[in-house]
Amino acid sequence: MTIRRSSNDRVGVLLVLAVGTFTVGTDGFVLNGLLPAIAADLRVTESVAGQLTTVFALTYALASPLIAAFTGGWDRRWLLAGGMALFTAGMAGQALGTSFAVVAGARLLAAVGAAAFQSTAYVLAGALSSDERRGRALATVAGGMSVSMVLGVPIGVLAGTWLGWRAVMWGIGVVAVVVAVLIPIIPEVRMPAVGLRTRLAVLGRRPVVRVLLVTVFGTIAAFTVFVYLPVLVAPVASGAVLSWVLVGSGVGQVVGTTVAGRATDHLGPGRVRALSLAGTAIVLAVLDVAVLSLPGALLLALCSGVFGGMLMVPQQHRLFTVAPDVATVALGLNGSAIYVGGALGSALGGAVLAGAGPAWVGPAAAVASLTALALCVTRALPTTFLRSARTATPPVR
Repeated sequence: MTIRRSSNDRVGVLLVLAVGTFTVGTDGFVLNGLLPAIAADLRVTESVAGQLTTVFALTYALASPLIAAFTGGWDRRWLLAGGMALFTAGMAGQALGTSFAVVAGARLLAAVGAAAFQSTAYVLAGALSSDERRGRALATVAGGMSVSMVLGVPIGVLAGTWLGWRAVMWGIGVVAVVVAVLIPIIPEVRMPAVGLRTRLAVLGRRPVVRVLLVTVFGTIAAFTVFVYLPVLVAPVASGAVLSWVLVGSGVGQVVGTTVAGRATDHLGPGRVRALSLAGTAIVLAVLDVAVLSLPGALLLALCSGVFGGMLMVPQQHRLFTVAPDVATVALGLNGSAIYVGGALGSALGGAVLAGAGPAWVGPAAAVASLTALALCVTRALPTTFLRSARTATPPVR
């Protein structure tokens, strides 16, 4: 790995990366709050409109490893800038689209740009930090995603109520341009080039696959509910009141991510992610009772945000531990796993909502979280760890 120019001002670099993940996160999450308006405008059902999240997530999952493989030797700044350019074009396409097909195509383009930016941002956060501060660095960048739920999503929902959902898409595009302008303050960073075959070979390591499966099922649990949260809480929270529910979820995400950074450094990733998944399963299991009242819906959103926000930092930290020689590759695959889970979760939530009704959405999500927890507490075969240790090479610094 090559880092040129002094990287002492890492706080500024991390903040730029965090603003970028904030922008991408706002696009990913605000769509859920605007789902009824988008469905009405595009003349489709809400379950069909929810598949715009599936399109984004699947595209991200497929694009992330391909982009990483074919841009291995690039200066990371070019990849960040190119990603933001594509993302901005995708936002413009969504704002201008007049049919579901056009908007879906624009979301596909935005997802490619998001994959280029976001996976690179996490890799840089890990690469530019010391081992003892890596959890906090990753939490800073992940915090941009959490803050997008606290500020970006509620503001977007309110703006959508007043100005229309297309104005929200334009607004996100403007912020993306600002991020692109700030990218030159990041030092030049080049990572060792890793081909697609080598990247796919990482999936042959059982410890890595186990971590990735935890990410997939944990994200399924979150997206099964969150994509359709406006529908689930509609009897007690709609319009501007819905924004407060989303604020509660976002505040919880920020708290969870912040706590996870320090807790992972001090307690280890295993305990933190187990707490995250167990808490998520409990919260989702009582969803039907919680949404009977506005206070219950607010408490549900806050608690689910806290436990959900605690998952990804220990997951990323764990990948640095089980695959130190290919940590950047593993992190990129984890980004894909997040969006595979997002795609499956949004599809599962839509299917359950259309087929069984809203009362079954929470239990279905709780089962996914318990599956992830089972993967965490079930120990991998010792021979797998021994084989990985023999084949591993020291990381390049």
